[in-house]
Amino acid sequence: MVAAVNGFAIGGGPVLHVVCDLSIAADHAQFGQAGPRVGSYDAGFGTAYLARIIGARRAREVWFLCRRYSAQTMLEWGLVNAVVPMSELHNEVRKWADEMLALSPTALKVVKHSFNADTESIAGISAMAFDGLGIFVGTDEAREGVEAFNAKRAPDFGKYR
Repeated sequence: MVAAVNGFAIGGGPVLHVVCDLSIAADHAQFGQAGPRVGSYDAGFGTAYLARIIGARRAREVWFLCRRYSAQTMLEWGLVNAVVPMSELHNEVRKWADEMLALSPTALKVVKHSFNADTESIAGISAMAFDGLGIFVGTDEAREGVEAFNAKRAPDFGKYR
């Protein structure tokens, strides 16, 4: 699967992008996380798989600081394969897809399974995280994040420390 990132990949968007096999970003694309800023978090792959791709320290930076990053930075960190002008994004993604379509689908399927063989343990992490998310969404802390976001104000998480 080839991700075409055009615009903002913030919050849930980067999680979808992270699980793609290849990624091409428009030069103006912005990446980042917002979950902890609004009292939410990823339930597995967006954290563990991100760390696998860009390294644990950088993944923690993305999640713990909730900053925005340029497409160029994500290229340097290895999260995207290429950065192209926005006007060329669709054609570049199509070109990459056409190159893959010329290859053996069975061979690509086996190669993909080989790349993903070491992520089987993430399924357990994901199940644990989804259970935790189910508990978390009913808390006052989670409600504070949602209410603050809707009111366009900074959340007050200090009372939950």
